[in-house]
Amino acid sequence: MSKQATFSHIGQSTAEDWAIILGELKPYAATLADRVLDHLKVLEDDWGGLPVARLTHCLQTATLAHRDGRDEEYVVCALLHDIGDTLGSYNHPDIAAAMLKPFVSPENVWMVQHHGVFQGYYFFHNIGLDPNMREQFRNQPELFERTVEFCEKYDAPAFDKNYDTLPLSFFDPMVRRVFSKPSHSMYDKMFRPAK
Repeated sequence: MSKQATFSHIGQSTAEDWAIILGELKPYAATLADRVLDHLKVLEDDWGGLPVARLTHCLQTATLAHRDGRDEEYVVCALLHDIGDTLGSYNHPDIAAAMLKPFVSPENVWMVQHHGVFQGYYFFHNIGLDPNMREQFRNQPELFERTVEFCEKYDAPAFDKNYDTLPLSFFDPMVRRVFSKPSHSMYDKMFRPAK
């Protein structure tokens, strides 16, 4: 076992304790993309009654976005938009958004976080919910239109068993690049190289 901090109350921690903790945290944080990709693979066995497995849906959403010329960050958001399905059955968009927040633009975080309500436009009438629930966000026109477009062009049509979907290996390098650069976190400075 490596060295460990010795405090029993965090208020008693010292700079030496934190040197030990950060020495362990930085290499672990550097493997975040591995853990994200591993968790995405869990969706391979999650069909939930859908026409395709949730992983296929995520891959198809990302494939559509990539083939439409979206930038890498957007494509990774498309790939991971439903990664929270297995852990957040009642709030999966929030989980995906929280994972992405340190690494992507606020606009992309908003789009991922709200895609569930916007996707409801296409099916909420079938389950007794208001398909126009997304209208509550119309007062933010740029974010509203961005999320409408995401659902219309990439999320909603990504349930096609016959679509030529790109494999996860295609997106792997993109995920690694996006998750290598946190820039929207209170912990950013800890992970920047020393000057």
